[in-house]
Amino acid sequence: MRPLFHPALEDIKPEAILYALSDPERVAIYAKLAGAAGGGTCSALADLGDRIIPKSSLSNHFKVLRESGLIRSERQGVEMRNQTRCAELDERFPGLVSAILMAYGQLAKEPKTG
Repeated sequence: MRPLFHPALEDIKPEAILYALSDPERVAIYAKLAGAAGGGTCSALADLGDRIIPKSSLSNHFKVLRESGLIRSERQGVEMRNQTRCAELDERFPGLVSAILMAYGQLAKEPKTG
């Protein structure tokens, strides 16, 4: 199995973070992961309440989150364990990720119109 790519902290770019969190499913996954103590497996994070993300899409979302530097993934048997890199990212870009998650949380609370 080929190793997973995790960028070094100094190689993480704010535009990569913004791109990764610009997708509604990815930001929902990341917010759920950030709120989970001890991280979570890919399959446990596939259920977003009103929809279940297919495995193929979920795999791609985790790849984008990982390669942007937002998460660290580790294989444990047949599962993939994921953890946020919030503390590291807050050192490099103070307040960036928390501001995005706060904005996402506010938008998630707004009533849907349509």
